[in-house]
Amino acid sequence: MTATDRPDAPRPGTAELPGPRVESPALPLPPASVAPEGDGDDITDRMAEAYWSVYDGAAATASVGQVLARLPRIVRQVGRLAWRAGPRATLAVVLLQLASAAMAAFGLMASVAVLHELFAQGPTPAKVRAAVPQLLLVVACLSVRALLEAGVSLAEARLTPRIRTALETEFLRLTAHVRLEVVDDAEWHDDAYRAHDRGLFYARMIVGQVVTLASSLLGLCATAAVLALLHPLLLLLLPLSVVPVGAAAVRAARARFHSFKRWNALQRRVRVFSWLLLDRDSAAELRSDTAQGALLAEHHRLTARIAEEDTRLGTNAALLTLAGRGAGGVGTGITYTVLGAMLVAGWLPLAAGAGAVLAIQAAHTSLTRFVDVCHLVYEHAMWVDDLLAFQKRCRGLLPRRRGPAAPESVRTISLKDVSYTYPGKDVPALDGISMTLHAGQTVAFVGVNGSGKSTCSRLIAGLYDPCGGTIRWDGVDVTELDTESLQARVATVLQDPVHFPFSALSNLTVSRGTLTEADPGQALAAAVASGADRVIAGLPDSWTTLLSKRFKGGQELSAGQWAKIAVGRGIYKNAPVLLLDEPTASMDPKAEHAVYQAVLRGGHRADRITVLISHRLASVVECDTIYVFDSGRIIEHGSHRELMEQGGEYAGMFRLQAAAYSAADAVGAERRAPEQPGEEVTAQG
Repeated sequence: MTATDRPDAPRPGTAELPGPRVESPALPLPPASVAPEGDGDDITDRMAEAYWSVYDGAAATASVGQVLARLPRIVRQVGRLAWRAGPRATLAVVLLQLASAAMAAFGLMASVAVLHELFAQGPTPAKVRAAVPQLLLVVACLSVRALLEAGVSLAEARLTPRIRTALETEFLRLTAHVRLEVVDDAEWHDDAYRAHDRGLFYARMIVGQVVTLASSLLGLCATAAVLALLHPLLLLLLPLSVVPVGAAAVRAARARFHSFKRWNALQRRVRVFSWLLLDRDSAAELRSDTAQGALLAEHHRLTARIAEEDTRLGTNAALLTLAGRGAGGVGTGITYTVLGAMLVAGWLPLAAGAGAVLAIQAAHTSLTRFVDVCHLVYEHAMWVDDLLAFQKRCRGLLPRRRGPAAPESVRTISLKDVSYTYPGKDVPALDGISMTLHAGQTVAFVGVNGSGKSTCSRLIAGLYDPCGGTIRWDGVDVTELDTESLQARVATVLQDPVHFPFSALSNLTVSRGTLTEADPGQALAAAVASGADRVIAGLPDSWTTLLSKRFKGGQELSAGQWAKIAVGRGIYKNAPVLLLDEPTASMDPKAEHAVYQAVLRGGHRADRITVLISHRLASVVECDTIYVFDSGRIIEHGSHRELMEQGGEYAGMFRLQAAAYSAADAVGAERRAPEQPGEEVTAQG
């Protein structure tokens, strides 16, 4: 038997087939059933800490001393944020809040004066008439306090959105400009989303919480001042009735935070099933597998656990409130007993005793509110700290803003011994490569995945700085140039372009930093060169059609159509350097050929350097120079003809791809041919 007679021998003209598959290690049988996830006593035990939940429940584990010790710093921090956002509104909040507390104290003193007149000796009508001026004073104090509190609310309503706007604007400005290698870091991404989702949210809420905290504290101080005026010993009685209430409030607040952490973990699991049931990408397979019932059953089991958690929290809160009121009632009973003894002994007039009762009740309310808000402020301040720390970190990760701007045009870009290693990696992505690119040239980067092609293009585009070696634009080291200006001189088209939810025209003009202004002639020329003209012409409103189903009348494009839009965007930028990184991978062969012809011939410019990265080597045949990458190094370079004559790696890859197409043609021809010479293939079979 000859080699060609063997069943495993490749057909003539085809590529060599891979060898037999290596057997994997023996795998034991799986269990017949598994317990549902999260079925234990504590749902949080098996949940990995999510990046957005690192501070959840922090107030439940902090001691009262820790909470109180941190409050002054929190108030100062929020005060600085508020002052930067709106000095006048901040000053108004502070002054109006102080005036409101003063009115509360005056109102309480006026109430004591009313009681004094009512309990004075003499006939009742006379006592009532004598109390009228004090009653009017109480009404006036309450009215003025209501106006002051309304003023606080108005000033806060103006201040809070300004703080949110200032923080969000700064946050987005920083995150949009940090260096690309920073964005590639998954940990930085988690920090960014946590700061955005939690930090900005609680930064908006914490202003009002600090105002409420200050109001409660000032109310306590006003109450204590009134009691001191009535009799200094009353200050010693105040803790007897107030401390038990405060202790119950602390326990209740901690229980709420603990419960929230458990509830949050359950919600995370529920969202997994909700996403799968709603997600567009999983819809077809979900229905094909008829898996809806299994997912719905698990969703129902978890939502039942959430309902149980809500019930448990409500029950515990009711019991804690009852215990707190009971303890507070005992303390209040002791207070009133001592107060009665003071009245009997003549240490305190009857009217002052009634005023003391009013003051103690007001203290109960203020302290309970103070404790609740303290815990909220303590925990939410951690999120705000996290946001501010993240912004500070981003300021140190911004690209260079020093040095001159990159030139409007470039004659040569030279790379000498350039190396680059991604953060957290040990093996360099580029290892000492050198090349010189000239204006008017079209060059190609080819090689297997991970060989360094895209990394090299990103270094040329100024998205990364080399770890070693130099990159020079017309002899100037790029590390001496302003980074953003350098990036503006390079148009980069990627394999997976961004699907901007803008109009078709804005999808082109965004490459020049605008969504509203366009050069009509250049926009049309870019669309024609990329093949996007037919895509845009087929849209309902042509250039102004929104390319997103999230908007009314918006249109969804196929991957190939988006690729044409992306290429048009790169051409419209009209930059001196054009980088095409597998831009036609999702296009059909005819469209791909048209794009490459437009870029290599029709769009060829004497002042532009064009770099083409492609796995399909037939598309790079007409390039002036082809660089072959392997393991971060350039192993060959030259024209297509020169590389084919060398018979090296490029020639081998080219022949392999050509053989695959030849093999496909041969198989197709064989299937179309009759099985025997002269035999007709009929419809009857």
